[in-house]
Amino acid sequence: MKNSLFTDSRGTEIPAFDLQHEDQAVLFAYRTMEEIFDESGTTPDEPHKHNFYTIIFSKQGKGEHTIDFTKYEIKDNRVFFLMPGQVHQVYTSERPEGLVIMFTSEFLCKYHINEVFLTNLGLFSCKPDTPPLDLSEERANKIFRIGKEIEALFFRGERYVNEAVSSWLKLFLIECNSETEKNFNGNTQLLETGRDLVGRFRKLLEEKFREWHQVSDYANSLNITSDYLNTVMKDAVGTNAKDFIQSRIIIESKRLGIHTELTSKEIAYSLGFQDPAHFSNFFKKREGITFSQFRES
Repeated sequence: MKNSLFTDSRGTEIPAFDLQHEDQAVLFAYRTMEEIFDESGTTPDEPHKHNFYTIIFSKQGKGEHTIDFTKYEIKDNRVFFLMPGQVHQVYTSERPEGLVIMFTSEFLCKYHINEVFLTNLGLFSCKPDTPPLDLSEERANKIFRIGKEIEALFFRGERYVNEAVSSWLKLFLIECNSETEKNFNGNTQLLETGRDLVGRFRKLLEEKFREWHQVSDYANSLNITSDYLNTVMKDAVGTNAKDFIQSRIIIESKRLGIHTELTSKEIAYSLGFQDPAHFSNFFKKREGITFSQFRES
């Protein structure tokens, strides 16, 4: 994976990573956590973001994983799911055992994994404080074996390897999703019937959060009421649509505040606030500090 650059509205360069394997652009890649540790040791990597989906499965490990300013413990049988664009940093205090699976949106499209299927699973989330998935020992062992099948295929390099990998990847994701459903104690019927709606809302949010700040904007586009959208989101993911929208705006403002030289006024305008004072009040109400204090810290 090598460094590439995005450019914001002022021409400021923002570092990101494209998916690479052996200095070649690829649609899918696989690494072990052991291999990564052997390269960097206990030195944490620099905060960075990817232009692809990433799964980090810690079979055994200790350390800390920061995702969009939220810190999580790295521990045994824990899986992290990262969407393209999320900023993260990994620190492991000892040599772990685990796997890292990476794939692009193009891989999903080319090898017949519908992105709607991916969003409906609910494993990947644009909401910054979505917790990692903790697996039972039995499920972790099963999923780890699937990961090793993917590893063997990836390094075999035969014809149609990506077709085979995509089948195992889909099974890997389904098994992870089965663990989330096992732990779900809410209205399972509403969860099942609302899966498609949750997926469509989250996709729409990524497209429109800079323009649409009200639940009613999304509800109208989805041809439902705001109350129904809030109910489905609350039962399916544990938080209502309003909080989901506001969290997405906050995390984007933090990314811009840390990784660009844009002024707070320019950030406010880029996020759809007509009045920068409104953005300042919104940020302080959500975070308990001003945007300037966040940047200084």
